[in-house]
Amino acid sequence: MKTLKLKNLIVVTLLTTFLACSEEDPIIEYITIVETVTETVTETVETVVEINPYADSTLEGNVTSDLTLDASKIWLLKGRVAVTEGATLTIPAGTIIKAAAGTGADASTLIIARGAKLNALGTKNSPIVFTSVSDNISLGGSYPSNGPSLSVESRGLWGGLIVLGKAPCSFAGDVTELQIEGIPTSDKNGLYGGTDVTDNSGTIQYISIRHGGAEIGEGNEINGLTLGGVGSGTTIDHIEVIANVDDGIEFFGGTVNASSLLVWGQGDDALDIDQGYAGTIDGAYIILESASDHGLEIDGPEGSAPGSFTIKNTTIIGATLNCNASGVDGEMADFRKGATGNLINILFSNFAVGKDVELDASADATSYTSGNLTFTNINILYPSDKDGITCSDVELLNQIFDDKSDESTFENDALTFAKIISSDESEGITNKSEFDWTFYSR
Repeated sequence: MKTLKLKNLIVVTLLTTFLACSEEDPIIEYITIVETVTETVTETVETVVEINPYADSTLEGNVTSDLTLDASKIWLLKGRVAVTEGATLTIPAGTIIKAAAGTGADASTLIIARGAKLNALGTKNSPIVFTSVSDNISLGGSYPSNGPSLSVESRGLWGGLIVLGKAPCSFAGDVTELQIEGIPTSDKNGLYGGTDVTDNSGTIQYISIRHGGAEIGEGNEINGLTLGGVGSGTTIDHIEVIANVDDGIEFFGGTVNASSLLVWGQGDDALDIDQGYAGTIDGAYIILESASDHGLEIDGPEGSAPGSFTIKNTTIIGATLNCNASGVDGEMADFRKGATGNLINILFSNFAVGKDVELDASADATSYTSGNLTFTNINILYPSDKDGITCSDVELLNQIFDDKSDESTFENDALTFAKIISSDESEGITNKSEFDWTFYSR
C-alpha cells in the first residue's frame, strides 16, 4: 500500500470596488488569493515473490571459480552443473542437495570436470545427502531421522554424480581421452582420461546418493556415482548409493582407490568396472533388490594398456526369499571382455540355486588361465527356506562358478578357492560398522 499526496491550487479572485472620494468613475482593484489543498489517495500494489518450495538456494550453470556451499541451507541442483577446470566445489558436512527432475540432456547432474576438484567433506554424524526434490528430508535433527520420504523403490528421479580425471584408461584404439556416457558430446566438461596416474579430483567422504539414474536416451541412464579416469591422488570412502536406475558405482579406467562403499537396490549392476580400472575397492557392501541385475560386472581393458583391479573384503547379498530368486536377473558376478583383476575375501550371500559367478567368453577364460584374473577365499552363504533348511549344499559349489566357454579349469578350481560357509563364518568379511551412518542401516 502506498499513499499519494496531491496538491491542487485553488485560485479565488475577488473583485473589490473602491469608490474614489470624488464623484468620478470608481477604481476597481482585483485581488487573487491562492489556497493549497492536500488530498490523500490510497493505492494497493501487489508484489510477486517467487518462492522455491524445495530448497533455500540454487546451484545451476557452471561453477568456474571456487565455491563453498552453506550447510545451513538446502540446495537445489538444477540441470546439468559442471565444476570446470581449475575450480573447487566444497560441500561441508551435513549439506543436503535436492536435484530437480529432468531427462535427457536436461537431467540434473553434478559433473566434476578434469582439472576441477570436489571436496565433499561429510562425517559419520553429518553425512552429505544428494537426493530428489521429491524427498522431504530436511535439515536438523539426528541423522537419519530428519524425514527422508522415499523408498528403495523410488528410482530415476534425477541424474547422478560424475567425477572425471586425467588418469590412464584403456580405450579402444589407444586414444587418450573419451566423452563419458550420459553427457552430450558438445559439453567438453564430459571428457576424461589422460596420463597422470596420481591425478587428484578432491576428497569425497560420507555422502549418500539417492534415487538417481534419470534416462538420457533409450536404455541409457546415469550411474549413481560415475568415476571416469579418476587418479590415485583422489580420496573416496564411505559412499552410499541407494535406488539408482542404472549401476550403483561405475569405474571407467583410472587408478583411484575406494573403500567402505554401500550400494542398495540399484536397477542394474552394483559395482561396474570398465576400461582397465587399476585401483583397489576395499570393504564394499552390496544389497540387491528385486530390480537388481549383477552384484559385480567386470569388463576388461579395451586397448593395449593392461589395467588390473582389486576387490577385497566385500559382501554381496542377493534378493532371494525362501530359496526363490526375486531379482530380475540377480546374478552374483559376470566377468567379460578379458577382465583382469583380483578378488580376495568375498562373500556372496542369499543367492538362489542357479545364480553364478561367470566367465563370459574365451577372452575371460584366457585371462583366468594366464593368472590375470584371480580368485582367493570366495565364500558362499546360501539362504534358508521358511523351515530353516539351507537351500543348497557343497556338491553344487562347482556349479556356481561357470566358464561359458568351457576353455579353462575355472569350475573345478572353485573347489579350492571357494567354500560354502555358515552364517557365523560370514561375520567379519566386511566390517559392517563402517556403514552404521547410512540410510540403509536406519
